[in-house]
Amino acid sequence: MVRVLGKENSIFNQFLSEIRDRHIQQDKLRFRKNLERLGEIFAYEISKELTYEEKEVVTPLGTARMNLLKDQPLLATILRAGLPLHQGMLNFFDHADNGFVSAYRKYDQDEDFVIKLDYISAPSPSDSVLIISDPMLATGGSLIASIKGFLEKGKPVHIHVVSVLASKEGIENLKKTFSKLKMTIWTGAIDDELTAKAFIVPGLGDAGDLAYGKKED
Repeated sequence: MVRVLGKENSIFNQFLSEIRDRHIQQDKLRFRKNLERLGEIFAYEISKELTYEEKEVVTPLGTARMNLLKDQPLLATILRAGLPLHQGMLNFFDHADNGFVSAYRKYDQDEDFVIKLDYISAPSPSDSVLIISDPMLATGGSLIASIKGFLEKGKPVHIHVVSVLASKEGIENLKKTFSKLKMTIWTGAIDDELTAKAFIVPGLGDAGDLAYGKKED
């Protein structure tokens, strides 16, 4: 299942438009904050899909019965670009365990690249709902490598993939690779094109550089 939040009329599109805007995005603090806000909205929407149970809450004047999360999800993200988006979801799922993946593009002299997965720091996802985030779903290579790394630690009951922007190619690659898993892909918008270097068009540029400054490849 693919859920595109930007198709609905909500404040979500205001934050999405600002991180796309080449003038506004030059403010790194605002760029990170907008990613965090988007993460909060994704978390709220995903929360509707989770399992709840009725519990008794004691107030100063009596008791109330409320439906609360039965189990906390496992939140994971890909360093470094995913950190603000991850923080937004952690603001809502504040009791969740966390996982971090070091995955990056390694370019050669011909500008071709492979995905390098250095490490995963996380508990086992067995019998948990795994929510893994990366701002940009381009070819899907980083997310595919990261999810495969988590599957070596255990099998989640459901995987929610969160990307602010996605390409059609990236979504199809995820669906084809993990066709036998229960997975929902959440994104703000689906863009049609990828450049020769696999950047999404119109996209927004390099999310990691815009959030934290340029890096050496």
